[in-house]
Amino acid sequence: MKLQPDKSELPAISSYGPGWIAVDGERIAASVVIGSGGDRRPWHCASFAELGAEHFASLAEPGAELVLFGSGDRIRFPQPAWLAALMAQGIGVETMDTPAACRTYNILSAEGRRVVLALLIDSASGAA
Repeated sequence: MKLQPDKSELPAISSYGPGWIAVDGERIAASVVIGSGGDRRPWHCASFAELGAEHFASLAEPGAELVLFGSGDRIRFPQPAWLAALMAQGIGVETMDTPAACRTYNILSAEGRRVVLALLIDSASGAA
């Protein structure tokens, strides 16, 4: 699906499909963390089964108010213990499928919210 975000200087998810997303036109086919301030880094997990508390603890960023977790092509909720480090810092977590997380990230970051997007890109779901 092609997205048409409002004009913004911040990085935006410009499109997505099974096994990939595009940030400002650059295609990414591996799990990734994107901050609303423009930073982007790999998120070292290739499937939901690989996730653990350390993956979510790595999402804590100074000043972040919310983590959006895109769990792939369907909603899969992380175990509550995985979120303990984020909750201890007062950072909220919302879980949704990856397409919904992409759309929500674009809206919230354009509003100037301090949001971190953690996308699980399952390499078995058709990445090209």
